[in-house]
This record gives sequence, C-alpha cells and structure tokens, in this order.
Amino acid sequence: MADKFKQLTGKVAARAHNATCWSSSLGSPAAALPLSPSLALAFPKRPRKPAVVEMNRGGVAVGGRKGGLFHYATTTAASAMRSSHLRVPAPTRPEGGKLRAPKGATRAKVGCGSSSSADVATAASAATGEEAMSGAEIRRRFIDFYVSRGHKQLPSSSLVPDDPTVLLTIAGMLQFKPIFLGQEKKKYDCCTTTQKCVRTNDIENVGVTARHHTFFEMLGNFSFGDYFKKGAIRYAWELCTTVFPLDPQRIWVSVFEDDDESFEIWEKVVGVPRERIVRMGEKDNFWSSGPTGPCGPCTELYYDFKPELGPEGADLEDDDRFIEFYNLVFMQYNRTASGELEPLEAKCVDTGMGLERMAQILQGKPNNYETDLIFPLIEKACSLAGKRYSDLDERSRQACKVIGDHTRAVVYLISDGVTPSNIGRGYIVRRLLRRVVLKGRLLGVPRGETFTPEVAKIAVEMSPGCDPEVRQNEQRVLAEMAREEQRFCKTLDRGEAILEDLLAAGGEVSGADAFMLYDTYGFPLEITQELAWERGVAVDVAGFETAMEEARLLSRSAHEQVDMTLNDYEGDLAKSVQPTEFCGYGDNLRCDATILAIVDEGKQRVGSSGEGSKVKVVLDRTTFYAESGGQVGDKGSLVTSSGARIDVHDVQKAAGGLLHLHEGVVSAGTVSTGESVSAAVDETLRRGCNAHHTSTHLLQAALKQVLGDDVCQAGSIVKPDSLRFDFNYPEAMTADQVREVERLVNGWVAERNEIVVEEMPIAEAKARGATAMFGEKYGETVRVVDVVSGEGKSASMELCGGTHVERTQEIRGLKIVSESGIASGIRRIEAVAGDRVMDYLGATDDIVKTLSSQLKTKREEIVPRITTLMGDLRASQAAVAKLKEELAVAKTAALAGKVSEVNGLKAVIESIDDMDPKSLSVAAQQLQSSLGEDVAVVLVTKVSDKKVSLVAAFGGDLLEKEMHAGKFVSSMAEICGGKGGGRPNLAQAGGTNAAKIEEALEFARAQFYEQTQ
Repeated sequence: MADKFKQLTGKVAARAHNATCWSSSLGSPAAALPLSPSLALAFPKRPRKPAVVEMNRGGVAVGGRKGGLFHYATTTAASAMRSSHLRVPAPTRPEGGKLRAPKGATRAKVGCGSSSSADVATAASAATGEEAMSGAEIRRRFIDFYVSRGHKQLPSSSLVPDDPTVLLTIAGMLQFKPIFLGQEKKKYDCCTTTQKCVRTNDIENVGVTARHHTFFEMLGNFSFGDYFKKGAIRYAWELCTTVFPLDPQRIWVSVFEDDDESFEIWEKVVGVPRERIVRMGEKDNFWSSGPTGPCGPCTELYYDFKPELGPEGADLEDDDRFIEFYNLVFMQYNRTASGELEPLEAKCVDTGMGLERMAQILQGKPNNYETDLIFPLIEKACSLAGKRYSDLDERSRQACKVIGDHTRAVVYLISDGVTPSNIGRGYIVRRLLRRVVLKGRLLGVPRGETFTPEVAKIAVEMSPGCDPEVRQNEQRVLAEMAREEQRFCKTLDRGEAILEDLLAAGGEVSGADAFMLYDTYGFPLEITQELAWERGVAVDVAGFETAMEEARLLSRSAHEQVDMTLNDYEGDLAKSVQPTEFCGYGDNLRCDATILAIVDEGKQRVGSSGEGSKVKVVLDRTTFYAESGGQVGDKGSLVTSSGARIDVHDVQKAAGGLLHLHEGVVSAGTVSTGESVSAAVDETLRRGCNAHHTSTHLLQAALKQVLGDDVCQAGSIVKPDSLRFDFNYPEAMTADQVREVERLVNGWVAERNEIVVEEMPIAEAKARGATAMFGEKYGETVRVVDVVSGEGKSASMELCGGTHVERTQEIRGLKIVSESGIASGIRRIEAVAGDRVMDYLGATDDIVKTLSSQLKTKREEIVPRITTLMGDLRASQAAVAKLKEELAVAKTAALAGKVSEVNGLKAVIESIDDMDPKSLSVAAQQLQSSLGEDVAVVLVTKVSDKKVSLVAAFGGDLLEKEMHAGKFVSSMAEICGGKGGGRPNLAQAGGTNAAKIEEALEFARAQFYEQTQ
C-alpha cells in the first residue's frame, strides 16, 4: 500500500523531524504528503479519521494541534491530492468566516525538518506531475496563488506606456504609478499581473551573460494599503517553498541595512536562519525612482546554486552561485525636496518575480535562454541554419540566444503598435530586428531567405499566457518583420561595399568608421574585425568602444527609469477632492457646478485667483470633455453668479481620469473655491469635434474594407476643424483606394445611420467585435459606440468615450486632404468633415483659379502645362550645372602650375573661389587625373561666410603609402568647424567658418609633408 501511495504522489519527501507520517485512508505508514520540502504533512499514528486541510484566503493550509503553526499549501496541491484519490475532503466556508475542516476530520501536525536538493524535485513532481515545471505553469501558479488570496488579476499593460517619463514599459509597477503617487484612487486593495517588459540599456550583454534580456515577463503582486511587510514576506515564502517549490535551505534573503522589521520577520516569523539574511546598502536594497517622491526599503530572495559552499564568505553578488529571483519593495516613505523621509499614510507593496529566472531555477538550466520560454525559438533558428544547438561553439550559441531574446521583444513591440523607424521606440525595434538578422547570418541561415518571421511564429504560439492579443495581430507582426528584414539585407549589402573600400585602402580601420558600420549599417564589431583580420587590417577597438560608450550614454538617458516626481499637486487633489461627474454627452453643453479646487500657474492650490491669472479648476460636475481617445479638450467659459469669468482653453484628465482640470485664464473678477459657476461649452467647437470623431470611426471601418482587416489604428487626433488618423499599412494608398474610402464614408453619412451608445462588460464588447482604440486603457465596463443602419447593420463599432453626432447625416460629408507615410509601415490620413469640407473645397478652387490665370490656360490643362514647365526647368538646371563644372575645370587647370613635391609625391593644396560643392569635386578629380597617380589634389572653396566646402582626390601612389583622403580632409574640416570624410581616394567635407580657410590650408600642407616622410 505504501508503494501505491508513492505512485500517486511522486518520490518520497523528507520526513518531518517530529512526526511519523500515516495515511488514514490507506491504513498504513506512508511518506509525508509533499506540500512543502521543509514542512511535511503528517497524519495521526492511529488511522481513524481523514486528514484535514484548512484554507486561508483560498489557499490550502495544514494546521497543527492546539493552535500550532499553520503552513499553507496551494489549491493546486490540494487538487492534485484529491485527483490522486487521497482522502482530503473539501473545506467549507461559513458566512463571513474562514474556511473550516469537514466534520469528523483530524488536523494534521506540521514538522519543521530540512530537505535536500532531491526534495525539490520530489515536491515539484508531486505538484505538477512532471519533473520540470514549464514556464507557462510557473506563470499560472503565481497568478492562481495570489488570486486565491484575494488579489484581482489584471492584464499586462502595453509596452507603449501612458507615461511621458519612460520610452517603454520597463517594470510591472508602471501601470500602478498613479496609485503609488496618490494621483489616482485605487480600484482594488491588491492585485496581481504578469507584465511584459522591454529594457535595452544593456543590450550588448544579451546572450553573453546567463540572465540579461531585452524582453522579459515580470510576475508581480501589489498591495495598495492592504497588507505590508509581514504579509508580503509570508506570501513570498509560502509561494516559493510550497507552490513551486524551492528548497528552503537554498533560499537566501537580503534586506536594507536599517530595516530591522524585515530582518525580524524573516528570522522570527518565517524562520530563515540569521546567517542567510544579508543586510545590504541603499544602492542594492532601497528603492526610489527619483530625488523626491515615494520610496522605501526592499527585500530580495536569492537562490543558491552551490549550497555546499556554506554561508561563510558568501557573496550575493556572485552570479555563479546566486540568482536574485523575487524582489519585494515596501513603499513606506515620501522623500521631500530637503531629503527627509516622511512616512506615507497608505503603505504599498510592489513586487517582481522574473519569470525567466524562476524557470531557470525550476527547470535546472544553466541560463535563462535554455528554458522552455526561449529555447524553442533557438531551436527553430538552428533548424533554419541546418545546425544543432548542442554542436555549436560558444560564439554561435550567443548568436542563438540573441535571436531568441530579441525576436520575443520585436514580436510584442510590433503587436503593441511600434513599427521600425529611425526614432524613439521604432528605432529600438529596428535595432533589435537587425541584430537578429545579423546573428542569423553569423549562425549560417542562407542568404536570400527571410527567416525572422519563421522564428517569430514560435513566439506568437507561446504568447497567449502573457498577452492574448499577440496571436490576433500575428499576420501584421510577421509581415512587418519580413519587410524590415528585406530592407535591412539591402542595407547590409551597402555596408559590405563600404567596408570593402575601407579594407582596400589598407592601414587601420578607425574606431569612428567601425562604429559607423555598426550604428548605420548594422555591422557588429566582431564581424568588422573578422573581415579585417582576413585582409591583414587592424581595427581601432578602443576608438570604437569610445564611440559606443557615447551612444550608450545617450541611450541610457532615454527614460530607462520611472520618474515618480511629476505633478505632485495631482496626488493632493486625488486625496482631497471628489471625482468630477461628466454630464456632457449629447446636447447637454451647459450645467451648474461648484468649484472644488483651484491650482495656480505654479502648481499650488489656492483659495482664489484674480483677473489675469492662469488657473486649473476642478468642478464637482462638468459638461466639458477632457482630452482623451485622441479628441481634444473642450473650450468654453465658467461664470460665477457675481460675474467673474474664466475663459477655458483646454481640459485635461487627472488622477487616473477621475478629475477634470479646466485650464484657462480669469478674464474678469475673482473666482474662489466653493463658488457656484455656470459651465458652458463652446457649442460650435463641440459640434465640430462630434462630426470629426464619428468620421474617424467611419474612416477606420472603410480602410478595413478597402485595405484589409489587418489595418489598425496607430494614433489619432480629433479637432473641431480636422482629423488625423494614423494606421499601419506597408505602402502608399493608390488614388483609387483613397477615392473608394471616401465613397464608403460618404455613403454611410448619406444613409442617416444612427449612433447607438451602450455600456457593457469589456468581454461582451469584444465578443460583439468592437474595435479598441490604440493606446487607450479600459476598465471592466466600457462604452461602445455603434454606427447602425436602418436595417440594423453595423457600419462601425468601437470602444470609445468620446463625443459623437446622433446621426451620420449631421457629418454632411468627408474629404481626405492627404495620405502620407510618417514612419516605416505607418500611414497618415488627414481629412476634414462637416462645414470644413466646403471651406477646403473653396480654398482649393481659389488655388486652381489663380493657377489658371497665371499660366493662361484652362483648368483641365493646368496639370499638363505644369508638367511641361517642370521638364523645361530640369533641363535648364542640368545645363547650368554642366556649365559650372566646365568653368570649375577651367579655373582649376590654372592650378597645375602650383604643384609642390615632397619625397617623390606631389600635391596641389589651394583655395578657389565661387564654386558649389559638386563642381569642386568634379574639378578636383579632373585635375588629379590629369596630373598623374602620384598627385594629391586638395581644394577649398568659400560658399558663404558660414559655409565652406573641401575636397581631396588622391592618386594610386598615395594609396600605396597608406594615405587616406577621407581622414585627410576630415582633419581640415575640423579647423573650419565642420566634419566629413569618404573613401581613401576621394572624400568631401564641409565647414561653417570661412575665416579659417587659410589656417586649414596651412595645416593640410604640413600634414601632407608629415605623411610623406
């Protein structure tokens, strides 16, 4: 029977020191139930009654007799025991009380024995039914653990944060920042999330170290004034030692050096030996996101890979031995501008567990990359290259790790609406994807094959547990990756040509050139070095690293830290002022309200403000729409009973949307807190916004019909006089497509479709097919705007909190003004609707009339006439350019007599007047060619007082001496306040200080003499 028990529960866990373990249902001695590797569930020696498990906030607990210490196991573990036919009756919960044991059950006694590393496998096996716990299972268990303890599960927020202080979502706490700052009232006492994050400040370490990533998942639990240190620490310990479970003897803890409270909880409540609790300084264990604002100590959990080394001399920063996997931050202070720490009224907990790190531990892998969260992508890359990971050398393995890591980041970023470009977030996507392509080439993926989408498909397949929307966006993600890879391959070919020129010149490849190849053309230093080595050419690595560090410093300054110091007045308002009631939908544009707060220009709350003052006013209710969802805030006026007036020019949301800040100027009298006002929205401007906002919805629906369902919004602005709509699409729309979109929208407008607005649960809205707005955050209940025809058909259905017309006929018409590209894969439509259509058509007609008059031609002949004129102009410009070049050659021919000779090499280093840069270059090449291969021609011309052009043309004999025209002319340009460079035989540069021309020429002559020695 004991054997049968072993088969049901896995390998035998270590017996508790103070209990003999029996299974009363089996009637014979048995091993301890593997709920915890250190705290075994023991049964009474007399097999009479079934064992009991007690529940605490949804989790299973085993209790000791006579008030003994309870140790909690998970619901998952209890379910596993029941499914194995162990007699563990389900607990019951009396109304308002905790869960209690079933009638007739006996409480089990808890032991405090130690466990070996084998116990970890035993416990994990019993809990999951398999030897290694998958990343998906780790994620699920973490979330289930905290949900069962009263936490609200919330979805991951977008990687594009609603926060101007950071470029990307870099931490799990970011979506809760307004709550931590007191700027937004909490909706839940505690919650739990798995947050997708991207960090790029240490991109060079990806694949090199065991744990650096650009993309990672942060599992977190958060308390907003509910539990604090004791609760957070006990939860963390319970989770780590029972749910996953880890060997308690391998867990070390760090605490802030002055945080005696946390130290005591770990030692006396949890029972961690003092020698495994390490006090660390502010740098490691005190969290703050800026010089002022919320802050507090943190405690971190570390896993010990080498416990046999013992505690003596242990260093938690030893990455070979320890890995930090769970961080608990206790926000208990507010740091003032003077540096004082003031206790917060509501203490909060912010925690983060790295999913990839926990997977490394539980799956027994040497690094995060070989866990089941990343390794499937690596295996796919290897198969595309026709190789096996196990056969690769270290360099190729690093390439595989970069491919796996970066592909995940790119997939999630593109899914969240970021497309490759040369600025901001788009540059990050481009850089990461280009590194993937380069590493693929290094690995041996055949050229000409687009491979990144194939690897990305694996990431998409694995995405639902983190972000279900990635799978919905799969086609768009894969198409964007394919386009960017193809573009980059062309860039790589150009970079290879430049590198070939640099190597052909001989000598050393400068650090600046090596970095240019890296930054502009995507060549890693190691590839440049390898190709240079094959040609016997050195690379200035020190110069490259200097340039790299300068770029890295710029990158790190781009919002890699969460700023928690902005708009402190919002936190004060959120705590002391009731939420603003918005009552401005439909035709309700006026209401009576009371002033609850006034904020002056210096962001200080004041009791009153006089004429001329710039203020922000909070009302108890308002008809003014606050900017959100792309729609601008209303304008209008607030007038008191005494005649004082505020002209409102904008309205913004604060405190997470709970408050409306009416921004304006006191134009008459004095306004005071507590006064009643008449709030009136500018009706004309609001109706303009209504027409353009509904038009935006119809525009998106039409684009989906014409271009395909993959089209989705990438941003919008709705103003009273125009709209702007950004959307993803890989190429310019044709004129026919633009006309078809206009036809569809205007057809819906003419049908007098009704705008139906409903509120419903977000799940129901999505099930009906409602489209979400890009970058918007939604609650559990959403507002759905549906454009419905007389037959009940929906032309457009979107989640939207904006204002709209009641029937489409109010729009009267829409005209697309322009369609253009604003970034790679992102198009922009600008359009006008309503009265503005006639204004636009009238202005266009005026232009046509003017052109017709000036060109003395009919309206229908304007375009052909302009085409003819443009052709004539281009021909004239070409003729002028040719004459300039011929004149330049003639002028420089006179310089042939000014050749100087040094050590068998000749040079013409002179200035020449009145030449444009292109003519100067042609003239220098002509003169050098006519004088021979042993001549260098260096010319400088003054284009204007603030513009200088320089050119150097070197013959073949100088190249054999390892002289370089690009480096030569670059040094001259620096004297004239400029820069430049080029190939070894021909280079051009520019400057900004014409007064330095003679100095630059003297320097050039001296430099030529020195280089020919």
